[in-house]
Amino acid sequence: MDFAAALQQATSKVVRALHTRFPAPLRGNGQAAEDPGEDSVAQATATPCVGIIANPVSARDIRRVIANASNLQTADRVNIVLRLLSTLAALGVGRVLMMPDRSGIRAMLSRHLKRESNLHHNAFPQVDFLEFEPTATVEDTLRAAREMRAAGVGAIVVLGGDGTHRAVVRECGDVPIAGLSTGTNNAFPEMRESTIAAMAVALHATGRLDREQALAPNKLLEVSIEEGARRDIAIVDAVISHETVVGARALWKAESLAAVYLSFADPQAIGLSSIGALLHPVGRRDAGGLAVELANDPRRARFALRAPIAPGMLRDIGIAGWEPMAAGRAFAVTAQAGIVALDGEREMAFKSGERVTVTLRENAFYTVDVARCMRNAAQLGLLRQTPPDVDRPAH
Repeated sequence: MDFAAALQQATSKVVRALHTRFPAPLRGNGQAAEDPGEDSVAQATATPCVGIIANPVSARDIRRVIANASNLQTADRVNIVLRLLSTLAALGVGRVLMMPDRSGIRAMLSRHLKRESNLHHNAFPQVDFLEFEPTATVEDTLRAAREMRAAGVGAIVVLGGDGTHRAVVRECGDVPIAGLSTGTNNAFPEMRESTIAAMAVALHATGRLDREQALAPNKLLEVSIEEGARRDIAIVDAVISHETVVGARALWKAESLAAVYLSFADPQAIGLSSIGALLHPVGRRDAGGLAVELANDPRRARFALRAPIAPGMLRDIGIAGWEPMAAGRAFAVTAQAGIVALDGEREMAFKSGERVTVTLRENAFYTVDVARCMRNAAQLGLLRQTPPDVDRPAH
């Protein structure tokens, strides 16, 4: 047995033990819920449900190849999902909807779940894959987010980079997301153990923490061409390139860049957002964003900024100037023609004479604030449980 399989087997045993010892769902006061009795049918129809969208091909584009960066294999992604599932089940989430794929995640996960079922283990929630034929394109993510929203999931856990999260945000509406970093550009999703992320998601999805206690608002950038004739969004950065052909979607040639617009700018991030972050940091929860004009001509540049635009790849970027982006103000793109890259990927080409604007929108979508959820869980005693038939000492 390899290490990953042994680890997952050990995790399953621990979760089964938790289910056996603490069979009733937890309440906010730390006490076990009473037997539902006649209300069991009503509760069954309201089983807490969570969506999981795991991009099977994130972190496999040219930026990671040229930068000698690693990427997650299918088994690694499945192990992350298994940890999510076991944790969600332990905290009362009874059903999970998952995006189907053609790259092996569904097949490998299904084999594991079937083996657990044959052994009569109850460590996982009911897992249902959405019923559509995957295309191995971003359309799978868009459709999965739409269907999960329509199904009424309490939250969507996303495995991927900035591009995957952007696709989910386009379609998830008011459903909050919880991001796990598994992509190339990971400015938006935070590096976090999936067990802790799943705990926070479950606390909200089961109603222990309400929206005020569990969620955080986020900014995005709205890109418009020709007064909204074409429109799209970015959740971290919208970058203007002088290139005129979309071609390979990943954007990594620094000499082609003209401007960068940022919803937030974290100096610890990798990717094109690092250009603005190393000039003027802007927090996720801070008001406004940042607009940066670049200069490939040394005569126009105030200075060159050395920034990590990809893992292991630092490039000198000519800086012409920068200014804050106030929410609601449309910033006009000065480039005559080119490509708009959204969260690191070329998406929208525009021709000479076409008007392009970028506008920052605040409170545009919501994420599960994992740190705040866990602090609230501790302060409110949400994870305290009394074993049955055990007298507690008085305090």
